[in-house]
Amino acid sequence: MKNVIAPTSDSWLNALIESLKNPAEAAAYLSVALEAESPDSQLLRAEIQDVIDARLLANNLSKQAQVHHEKLDKMLSESGASELYTLIALLDALGFRLRVTLKEDELAIGE
Repeated sequence: MKNVIAPTSDSWLNALIESLKNPAEAAAYLSVALEAESPDSQLLRAEIQDVIDARLLANNLSKQAQVHHEKLDKMLSESGASELYTLIALLDALGFRLRVTLKEDELAIGE
Protein backbone atom coordinates (compact mmCIF):
# COMPACT_ATOMS: atom_id res chain seq x y z
CA MET A 1 0.00 0.00 0.00
CA LYS A 2 1.23 3.46 -0.89
CA ASN A 3 1.89 6.06 1.73
CA VAL A 4 -0.71 8.70 1.15
CA ILE A 5 0.06 12.20 2.27
CA ALA A 6 -2.94 14.42 2.61
CA PRO A 7 -2.42 17.96 1.42
CA THR A 8 -2.53 20.53 4.15
CA SER A 9 -4.50 23.63 3.54
CA ASP A 10 -5.87 26.58 5.39
CA SER A 11 -8.58 27.05 2.78
CA TRP A 12 -11.31 26.12 5.30
CA LEU A 13 -10.00 28.81 7.65
CA ASN A 14 -9.87 31.33 4.81
CA ALA A 15 -13.47 30.48 3.90
CA LEU A 16 -14.52 30.81 7.54
CA ILE A 17 -12.83 34.19 7.95
CA GLU A 18 -14.40 35.36 4.69
CA SER A 19 -17.87 34.35 5.92
CA LEU A 20 -17.29 36.15 9.23
CA LYS A 21 -16.97 39.46 7.39
CA ASN A 22 -20.78 39.34 7.38
CA PRO A 23 -21.89 40.74 10.77
CA ALA A 24 -24.87 38.37 11.02
CA GLU A 25 -22.60 35.36 10.41
CA ALA A 26 -20.13 36.63 13.02
CA ALA A 27 -22.92 37.13 15.58
CA ALA A 28 -24.23 33.60 15.03
CA TYR A 29 -20.68 32.19 15.26
CA LEU A 30 -20.04 33.92 18.58
CA SER A 31 -23.45 32.89 19.95
CA VAL A 32 -22.65 29.25 19.30
CA ALA A 33 -19.35 29.65 21.15
CA LEU A 34 -21.18 31.04 24.18
CA GLU A 35 -23.77 28.25 24.14
CA ALA A 36 -21.24 25.38 24.05
CA GLU A 37 -22.08 22.39 26.25
CA SER A 38 -18.47 22.15 27.40
CA PRO A 39 -17.06 25.64 27.90
CA ASP A 40 -13.54 26.03 26.56
CA SER A 41 -11.78 29.35 27.03
CA GLN A 42 -9.19 28.55 24.35
CA LEU A 43 -11.94 27.84 21.82
CA LEU A 44 -13.77 31.02 22.79
CA ARG A 45 -10.57 33.04 22.40
CA ALA A 46 -9.94 31.45 19.00
CA GLU A 47 -13.46 32.19 17.80
CA ILE A 48 -13.23 35.81 18.93
CA GLN A 49 -9.88 36.03 17.12
CA ASP A 50 -11.52 34.69 13.95
CA VAL A 51 -14.08 37.50 14.08
CA ILE A 52 -11.33 40.06 14.73
CA ASP A 53 -9.36 38.68 11.77
CA ALA A 54 -12.42 38.98 9.55
CA ARG A 55 -12.92 42.59 10.59
CA LEU A 56 -9.25 43.32 9.94
CA LEU A 57 -9.50 41.82 6.45
CA ALA A 58 -12.61 43.87 5.79
CA ASN A 59 -10.77 46.94 7.08
CA ASN A 60 -13.60 47.29 9.58
CA LEU A 61 -11.99 47.12 13.03
CA SER A 62 -12.06 50.27 15.10
CA LYS A 63 -9.20 51.21 17.38
CA GLN A 64 -11.63 50.99 20.30
CA ALA A 65 -12.60 47.41 19.36
CA GLN A 66 -8.93 46.48 19.04
CA VAL A 67 -8.16 47.84 22.52
CA HIS A 68 -11.13 46.01 24.04
CA HIS A 69 -10.12 42.80 22.28
CA GLU A 70 -6.61 43.00 23.72
CA LYS A 71 -7.99 43.51 27.24
CA LEU A 72 -10.53 40.71 26.90
CA ASP A 73 -8.02 38.29 25.43
CA LYS A 74 -5.68 38.93 28.35
CA MET A 75 -8.51 38.40 30.85
CA LEU A 76 -9.66 35.19 29.17
CA SER A 77 -6.12 33.80 29.06
CA GLU A 78 -5.53 34.58 32.74
CA SER A 79 -8.87 33.48 34.20
CA GLY A 80 -9.84 30.72 31.79
CA ALA A 81 -13.04 32.71 31.24
CA SER A 82 -14.43 31.40 34.54
CA GLU A 83 -16.37 34.61 35.25
CA LEU A 84 -17.98 34.58 31.83
CA TYR A 85 -18.92 30.91 32.02
CA THR A 86 -20.27 31.39 35.55
CA LEU A 87 -22.50 34.18 34.26
CA ILE A 88 -23.69 31.95 31.43
CA ALA A 89 -24.41 29.11 33.88
CA LEU A 90 -26.32 31.45 36.20
CA LEU A 91 -28.40 32.82 33.33
CA ASP A 92 -29.12 29.27 32.18
CA ALA A 93 -30.23 28.27 35.69
CA LEU A 94 -32.57 31.27 35.69
CA GLY A 95 -33.99 30.27 32.32
CA PHE A 96 -32.14 32.83 30.22
CA ARG A 97 -29.57 32.64 27.44
CA LEU A 98 -26.76 34.99 26.51
CA ARG A 99 -26.81 35.68 22.79
CA VAL A 100 -24.82 37.93 20.46
CA THR A 101 -27.03 40.12 18.27
CA LEU A 102 -26.38 42.92 15.82
CA LYS A 103 -26.64 46.54 16.76
CA GLU A 104 -29.09 48.53 14.64
CA ASP A 105 -26.31 50.20 12.64
CA GLU A 106 -24.71 46.81 11.87
CA LEU A 107 -27.95 45.55 10.28
CA ALA A 108 -27.39 47.81 7.27
CA ILE A 109 -23.79 46.55 6.84
CA GLY A 110 -24.86 42.90 6.81
CA GLU A 111 -27.55 43.34 4.14
